Amino acid sequence: MQAGGAKAGSGGKSGTVEKPGKGGKSGKGGKAAGRRPDAKAGATASAGPSGPRPARLSAAAVLTAVEGVALAALGVYMLIDGLTGSPDSPRQAETGGLTVIALAVLPLVAARGLWLRRRWSRGPSLITQIVAFPVAWTLINGGGALIAAGVGLAVVAIAVLGLLVNPTATEALGITPKE
Repeated sequence: MQAGGAKAGSGGKSGTVEKPGKGGKSGKGGKAAGRRPDAKAGATASAGPSGPRPARLSAAAVLTAVEGVALAALGVYMLIDGLTGSPDSPRQAETGGLTVIALAVLPLVAARGLWLRRRWSRGPSLITQIVAFPVAWTLINGGGALIAAGVGLAVVAIAVLGLLVNPTATEALGITPKE
């Protein structure tokens, strides 16, 4: 008992106030915090997607998804070519294919976020469009059919950038100008 009393006594002076306070706060705060984020998440989720999705935001989501699907298709092609074709370096082709497939995840996730009107999704989509410009330039300089692919990619990137910086889209995503 003395050990327990000593612990309680020492905890009473410095630890009892902190331990029960922390424990009580953690217990109550944990439960309240468990409720509050749910309530906030519900409020945020219901506040963000209220009303119809603007056509500009839908178009940006679809175009970003098309870019992601095109990247994934290119990655699958490179991977299959590395496995079944006769590239100069099969290992390099396979690694490149897997890398491009992994890179396709960013625009696909961003497109889903835009479609669901998630605020965070605008940044990854903008980054995807900015990165598309050097790729488009490389395709255009490649000549032949690659010129059309490069021009198409550049046009899509410009269109998505225009759609995402539009005030209607930014408001729909809950992004407001800082005052």
